Amino acid sequence: MKKIEAIIKPFKLDDVREVLSEIGVTGLTVSEVKGFGRQKGHTELYRGAEYVVDFLPKIKMEIVLADDQVEACIEAISKAAHTGRIGDGKIFVTPMEQVIRIRTGEEGEAAV
Repeated sequence: MKKIEAIIKPFKLDDVREVLSEIGVTGLTVSEVKGFGRQKGHTELYRGAEYVVDFLPKIKMEIVLADDQVEACIEAISKAAHTGRIGDGKIFVTPMEQVIRIRTGEEGEAAV
């Protein structure tokens, strides 16, 4: 099993969720986060004063999958979240040692 964490632009969430549903992803966790990479934020003009916005709003998606679904999931996220502009995001893949469903006590892939 693997855990996929994807940081994407907020307006791409619905597109990514749709393609993940199409490939059979049954669950995910979404968080609103803030951060920056190469973008390094930007400046905004508000009532004649300039403000530096260091942290940009992003969406963090967390998905736990069986090993055979990982490549399809990465490809789906990459295509759906792509705009071609800086700040499209990143995908991180890490191994999962153990997963336990609290309600039933199921473990491993059965708990996903």
